Amino acid sequence: MSLSRGAEKEAEISAADQEVVYKTVGGTKLKLHVFKPEGWKASDERPAIVFFFGGGWNGGSPKQFFGQCEHLASRGMVAMSAEYRVKSRNKTTPRECVMDGKSAVRWIRQNAKTLGIDPNQLAAGGGSAGGHVAAATANAKGFEEEGEDLSVSSKPDALVLFNPVFDNGPKGYGHARVKDYWEEISPMHNINPKSPPTVVFLGTKDHLIPAATGEAYKKRMEDEGRRCDLHLYEGQGHGFFNVKKGKSEYFDKTVSDMDDFLVSLGYLKKKD
Repeated sequence: MSLSRGAEKEAEISAADQEVVYKTVGGTKLKLHVFKPEGWKASDERPAIVFFFGGGWNGGSPKQFFGQCEHLASRGMVAMSAEYRVKSRNKTTPRECVMDGKSAVRWIRQNAKTLGIDPNQLAAGGGSAGGHVAAATANAKGFEEEGEDLSVSSKPDALVLFNPVFDNGPKGYGHARVKDYWEEISPMHNINPKSPPTVVFLGTKDHLIPAATGEAYKKRMEDEGRRCDLHLYEGQGHGFFNVKKGKSEYFDKTVSDMDDFLVSLGYLKKKD
């Protein structure tokens, strides 16, 4: 389940404005690729978002979300795409993926004054397994990296999820990888009265994350009195939001719907 944007589109995407190391673990330096709005200053207090790439916890690249980062930076947010450890490169499990996700959110909050962001307007997003990482940072307890300042929250204030892996139960995706601790790491099974407002983008023909899973997640959120906007895209499969063969129809649609969600939260100003 590797989700990387089409090479044709990647060639059109600018490099990040800045790369910063947010965590060093086991000799591995993990970076945030930071996109800044025009006129950005370190003294700003802008809304921010951090994305986590897809790839089944096995691989993937932060470049997957460079397009979304560019869009949100153009709209005034500080947008970041995070590296995190994966099995193919680091011999890790989903546990370490979530730990890195929490470290990234915490580090961003700790460095809000140099990043020019509002630490209370920090969203997390991601696709597929990266959507799992984002959702688990928000819902799952524990999975904190030893030695970090736990007085700084690792929980994002909003979630932007693209065909996310959020059910790790016996019938959900990736259960065999997390069967010893699935009840702790499955976002679906850890929804609570403090789960942040969430938007989900899902294709109706996704055979890895069925539309019914998205609907069940939405219901559990609403049962807890929490907001969950579910956008279903007819006939689309897994990874539909990525640019493929130079086409960007569903990339554009999901970016527009993402924009509307962030406007509703006050993270973005309404377009004229």
